[in-house]
Amino acid sequence: MTLQNLLGISLDAVAPERAQTAKMLAAAERNLADARLAGLSAETRFDVGYKAIMQLAMLALYANGYRTLTSRPGHHQTAIRSLTLAVALAPEQVRVLDALRKQRNQSDYSGDLVPESTVNECVASATALLAHMRTWLQSNKPELA
Repeated sequence: MTLQNLLGISLDAVAPERAQTAKMLAAAERNLADARLAGLSAETRFDVGYKAIMQLAMLALYANGYRTLTSRPGHHQTAIRSLTLAVALAPEQVRVLDALRKQRNQSDYSGDLVPESTVNECVASATALLAHMRTWLQSNKPELA
């Protein structure tokens, strides 16, 4: 499967621009910084950490000329699971990110508390994804970096 195969099903084509790439990267960095603020609740830190992950996953698609069709269900799942195709993220890292997506759904829709260990995993995963994205952009899309 390729990203092209998902065009019209769960992805739409876009023309990536350097300025938009920079804005998306900066937004993820801000949310990741907020996820590290000790004065916030675990749920809030998890939410903004997960938001950073989603912003980076959307950036990965964007840099390749795609965006999720947000009008269709499952766009978070599509963005995360496409990271292997979009930026060669290791499948085991994608599995962790997908587990965090599921935890976010549990927290948001059933009121489950988020343990500190899950917050820490979310922040660590977002940090690793940010580093991966920076490296990938420099190596594969320097015109957008």
